[in-house]
Amino acid sequence: MSVHYWDEEIETLPRVGLESIQLRRLQHLVARVYKTVAPYRKKMEEAGIRPEDIKGLADLAKLPFTVKDDLRDNYPFGLFTVPLEEVVRVHASSGTTGKPTVVGYTAKDIETWANVMARALCCAGATKGDMIHNAYGYGLFTGGLGAHYGIEKLGATAIPASGGNSKRQITIMRDFGSTVLLSTPSYALNLADAMDAMKIDPKSLSLRVGIFGAEPWSESMREEVERKLNLKATDIYGLSEVMGPGVAQECLVTDRGMHICEDHFLPEIIDPETGEVLPPGEKGELVFTTLTKEAFPIIRYRTKDISRLYYEPCGCGRTMVRMEKVTGRTDDMLIIRGVNVFPSQVEHVLVGIEGVEPHYVIIVEREGNLDTMQVQVEVSEGLFSDEIRVLENLTKYIQKEIKDLLGVTCKVKLVEPKTIQRSEGKAQRVIDKRKI
Repeated sequence: MSVHYWDEEIETLPRVGLESIQLRRLQHLVARVYKTVAPYRKKMEEAGIRPEDIKGLADLAKLPFTVKDDLRDNYPFGLFTVPLEEVVRVHASSGTTGKPTVVGYTAKDIETWANVMARALCCAGATKGDMIHNAYGYGLFTGGLGAHYGIEKLGATAIPASGGNSKRQITIMRDFGSTVLLSTPSYALNLADAMDAMKIDPKSLSLRVGIFGAEPWSESMREEVERKLNLKATDIYGLSEVMGPGVAQECLVTDRGMHICEDHFLPEIIDPETGEVLPPGEKGELVFTTLTKEAFPIIRYRTKDISRLYYEPCGCGRTMVRMEKVTGRTDDMLIIRGVNVFPSQVEHVLVGIEGVEPHYVIIVEREGNLDTMQVQVEVSEGLFSDEIRVLENLTKYIQKEIKDLLGVTCKVKLVEPKTIQRSEGKAQRVIDKRKI
């Protein structure tokens, strides 16, 4: 298999050279932020840290963490390091749980973003000759425009489809000869549903590879997407606070993690309870420091994403550390009667069962002093029309599989196809009524 690089000299740099670049950029970043951003300077002073104390990469652990509340407390532009006249673009989160988090970019930041996204596309095997169908949402969400600029930087043809109108998207893919698909994994399954409704064989399309991200998804779901869309499914990682899509990308040689653009984004894994930095290979919360962003750099940002880091060499030749596929988030972890439950674990059970569709929702309620969990899951039309005994047996089987894997007793409700609400962006997998 031929390997494509966007910047081979950097992507295959020996670690000693990479770490030298990281340290130099980290020292410059800390000095600049200390000088220009009062909230950062205050946190450093409270921690007894000054820029000159950063003498090696290990000293990163001395710096205080940044959390989402810091962004909200300084809404909208309080953490920017440059005057607004130097900011050429802003993006923002939806703000569904409070004030939106706002991020800004200078012209150089946009160039950096385009380059790391082009690097990600190459990592997934995309080339200048590809027709790339971009179904990430355009607008304040970073996904659509972030990917778009990377496609153009690569020199490929961008199809700015955005989300929604799935049947029209399928028609465009067929007529335009789309070869690469970018979307959330849940929307990829929506497209597969539309394809099926239109009686279009996925093998009749030209799709070769998909680049899916913006939400945790299981290996079982990967297999489902690959089967239904007849392509190679790869994982991409990014988040608005750090940059947007392109922070890390899976290569075609291994599915054991996504290569992080370490020359721009310095990763750590910490114990989410104590904040202690964990050694390579241990699972914990992913933390990022941006090394090159101008308008909105961020130091030790707690992503709440659960992952681990692999430093072993990769067969593709890239030397940059790989992060494991995100299996969940510390804030979407459900604690049901003392047991930690992640939606991706439930998904893993469901996707492996014949006749069960990969569309589900977990509903958590409190009855008296006890928490209860119900999993609503769609089943195929043929299965739903079977006799009641078949459905009862399937319900009991799913309950047993979830109990065996998670140690949690839950109710299972089988529902008809298209019953569970679809999402054009990130799928809502959990309805926690205990908080209402």
